[in-house]
Amino acid sequence: MTFIEQWLRTDIRDIKAYNVPSSKNMLKLDAMESPFGIPENLQPDFLDCLKRAQVNRYPDANAEELNTTIRSLMDIPNDLGVLLGNGSDELIQLLAMACNSGDLIMSFEPSFVMYEMISKFTHLNYEGISLNENFEIDLDITVKSITSKKPKLIFIAYPNNPTGNSFDNEVIKEIIKSTDALVVLDEAYYAYSEKSFIDEISNFPNLIVLRTISKIGFAGLRLGILVGSQGTIEQLNKLRLPYNINILTQASANFLLKEKKNIHNNAKTIIDERGRVFKELSLISQLTVFPSQANFILVKADNINSLNEFLKSHGILVKSFKDGSKLKNFLRITISKLQENNTFLNCIKDYYGKS
Repeated sequence: MTFIEQWLRTDIRDIKAYNVPSSKNMLKLDAMESPFGIPENLQPDFLDCLKRAQVNRYPDANAEELNTTIRSLMDIPNDLGVLLGNGSDELIQLLAMACNSGDLIMSFEPSFVMYEMISKFTHLNYEGISLNENFEIDLDITVKSITSKKPKLIFIAYPNNPTGNSFDNEVIKEIIKSTDALVVLDEAYYAYSEKSFIDEISNFPNLIVLRTISKIGFAGLRLGILVGSQGTIEQLNKLRLPYNINILTQASANFLLKEKKNIHNNAKTIIDERGRVFKELSLISQLTVFPSQANFILVKADNINSLNEFLKSHGILVKSFKDGSKLKNFLRITISKLQENNTFLNCIKDYYGKS
């Protein structure tokens, strides 16, 4: 046994690292990124903005200007508090750090894997409640589990990743009312959904909303947003590391997120393409295609491994799932621009012998 294996926590040794497959020379449809980069007309001013960033100085510790820009972009009421993180992952970890060792984190399965991973990192317990065959929440089972096991944190991805659906609004409200746990509505895909719980925060003291700018065109900036009551955010801010939002992220995001119309237009393009791709895939009888309110679509097929290898051999990378997973017969496909979506659709039609 090596020194590091002897030194490391035993539970960390048993955890597998988060795997990011190589995407070199591939059409990347696996990570729910936006296909839209910085518009050409904005690039000169953007570069000038970066030139002015004083990288020899620490950034604004509270990112006050960026906070104001985000409130405007996302229509966050002034009476709510906002906490920024180095990606939403950091904010999930911050919430876990606020718990006592051995507390329980609860979520649904299948859902975002980082809820479980971070619970392990922080010496917390984790339990996932299985969604039904339509990937919906069984309210009776959920409330019974919450009542008996008394979680400290409940994460609800809304819309859910990787299934794409938004759970029933009234079901979520019943969950919030049933517990003293802090309920986190993870709205990473808010731009592509018809629903949000931000306006409900004032009605429920145990509710906060988590968002990110990764899915609207700025994954490389690593910026997450936590929205809650002023009192809740004030307490959670004590756990935030100093200067956690670096100066280049602050400068870039503050510049780019002011382009509200451009961001909304890009989101509408993705929503329109999502509808078109859904219809095209639904015409292939060998596929089961699931409705989505995110920027991706989940599909099921009996020969999913063969299909996935065919796509990879043609330079297309989508998200597959492990053999032991409940989604072992599924693929998750990120929605991109028209031309890239057509490349994917033509490839999958070729696989099934359709013109």
